[in-house]
Order: sequence, then structure tokens, then C-alpha cells
Amino acid sequence: MNTHVTIIGAGLGGLTLARVLHVHGIPATVYEAEASPAARTQGGMLDIHERNGQLALEAAGLTAEFRNLILEGREATRVLTRDGTVLLDEPDDGTGSRPEVQRGELRRVLLDSLPEGTVRWGHKVSGVRTLDGGGHEITFADGTTVVASLLVGADGAWSRVRPLLSDAVPEYVGTSFVETYLFDSDTRHPDSAKAVGGGALLSAEPGKGIQAHRESGGNLHTYVVLSKPLDWFADIDFTDQAVAAARIAGEFEGWTPELTALITDGETPPVLRPIHTLPIGHRWDRLPGVTLLGDAAHLSPPNGEGANLAMYDGAELGKLLAAHPDDTEAALAEYEQALFTRSAEEGAEAARDFEICFGEKTPQSLINLLTGQEQVS
Repeated sequence: MNTHVTIIGAGLGGLTLARVLHVHGIPATVYEAEASPAARTQGGMLDIHERNGQLALEAAGLTAEFRNLILEGREATRVLTRDGTVLLDEPDDGTGSRPEVQRGELRRVLLDSLPEGTVRWGHKVSGVRTLDGGGHEITFADGTTVVASLLVGADGAWSRVRPLLSDAVPEYVGTSFVETYLFDSDTRHPDSAKAVGGGALLSAEPGKGIQAHRESGGNLHTYVVLSKPLDWFADIDFTDQAVAAARIAGEFEGWTPELTALITDGETPPVLRPIHTLPIGHRWDRLPGVTLLGDAAHLSPPNGEGANLAMYDGAELGKLLAAHPDDTEAALAEYEQALFTRSAEEGAEAARDFEICFGEKTPQSLINLLTGQEQVS
């Protein structure tokens, strides 16, 4: 295949696609808005699943590198009530199918696997249009342009490529996460460290919750979950760390201090992460020379599948382009047919999981999900 592939977005999905294309000798360029690989932190822990994420890394020829990143013991899971009572305490016995790695480290492995110059940093897309003579013109914030004969939007929830294909716009689900960190927790925050344990902590009531994960170096990465309208959060000054933390923690009055300390003792300014989704079953009509992957195609509530699905999308698209070297449209059509079916099923499951975790029947519904029991009716 001689067609050059233009990829917008250097997240895990776009980089996996670029790597699989490279494995098959297909040239690609990735344009990324961030100024450099170190422009921002890359999120926390990812559990990489056997049925999708691990298959994608195998297609990319990076299984050994992935295995070297696994943090042992991080599949352990604890569920606590607001007063610290332990409802579930499952250790990581090493037999699980979802080993945990740091997102930033996995992204580094993918970046290091690409030829120098594949990723063009500091290229923020301001618009994309289809040209009358074929191809698609990408305009960047600095006014420069490139024309792509084969364009892939791997640019996330607020994709600039998606409007070529779909009028769908992500909608707020009514719940937001607020992100905080505690560093060197075993020494500096021992009570919270004990509550979290060796892996993940979940403490939830209907419409709210505190989730935390033990990362490398004893760091605790927390997501506070609140079902509130966006204008409620707009009243909070997130630039004032103490004020913002106190306001968020106020929603957990009466919760045990080792849990609320994950908020009040946070060592980074709280970061608001509103949860948006695309419609379940989002799809589009085939447009020559362009497609989407990852959140740009099927944004869903977080349930541990997003990164895995983005990588799997990228790997599947790369393999199909290699399998149809003389007919990219056949490759794109086959990719999208499978993508639409897969993402509809996964989107429905993500919505169900989100309701199980934070809906009216939690925490019992959460316990049932984690233990594989039949859901409560």
C-alpha cells in the first residue's frame, strides 16, 4: 500500500494505528496538538484486557514491552462504605486478565516504537474540510494546512475530524469526576494508603463516590464522583486548591477521614472531568478517505474499556489497510462495519456499568458486578 495515512491525535489509539501500519510498511504521520510528549501528565492506571488491548499490542509487536510495564499487585480491589467498613477485599493473586500499567508509560512505549518524525507535535487542528477533487484539507491553528488522501480522526471526544462524517456532539451525562493526587502515601498519608490497599478502592453511594488507585511510588490517584449539573461546578473556583477541595469534600460530610483525606489532603489542584458521551450506536455513512477511532467514534462513560477499545480500533484498522493494499475503501468499509457493531455493544455495556457503579442500587450492585453475581433486580 502506497497511500500515506494521516492520523489526527497521538493518544493510545492513534499511536497504535501508526505502529501497526509501520509494522506492515505503510507510511503514516500523526499530528498532535500537544507541544511535546511531556506537555501534560497522561492520566493514571490502565487495566489492559486480554480480549482487546492485549490483542492490539500483540498486533503492534509490543507484547514484551507491555509486560515490562505491568505493576504487580495493582489488580487488587477494595470496596468500602462511607464509614470505612470493608464490603469487598479481593487481592491480586496474579491470575487476572487485566494487568495494570501506567498510561504515560504505555504511551512512551508506543512513541518509542515509531520512526523519528512520525509524530508532529504542536499541530492543533482548527478545521477539516473535504476537497472537491478528493482528499481532505486539515487546517492547523497556525494557519498551515496539509491535504490527506486517507485521514483518520483519533482526536478524542471533541474530534475536529468527526464533523466530516457525523453531526453528533457529545452530551453531558449528569456526572463529573474531580481528580486529585496524594504522593508518597505510605509515609505521608498512611491512613488513606491503608484504606486504598494495594490496588483500587471504590466507595460509592447513589450519585456520588470516591475512587482511588495505587500507582507507582506509593502515589494515590483519586477520582471523586458527583452527579451534579455543570453549573454547580461552575460556581467552584478550581484555581483555589483549598477552597475547591473543601467544597467537593463538603459533599461527603460524615464519611470517614481516611476517605475524605483523599480530597482534602490532595497535593495537586483538583481537576474537573465532566463525563460526556456520544449516542450509543453512533455511526455514519461511508465517506471516501476518512474514518474515526476511539472516543472520536464511540465516546462512552468510563468503565475501564476506553483505552483498550481505542487501541483495538487502531490495530484492526491498521491490519485491514495492510490486508487491502490496493483498495483502501474496502478496508475502511470492513473496519467500520465491525466497529459499529462492536461499539454499540460496548457503549450499552458502559452505560450499564456506570449505572451499576453510581446508580440507585449501589453499592450492592457494584459488589455484584465485581464478584460476577447476578445483578440485583
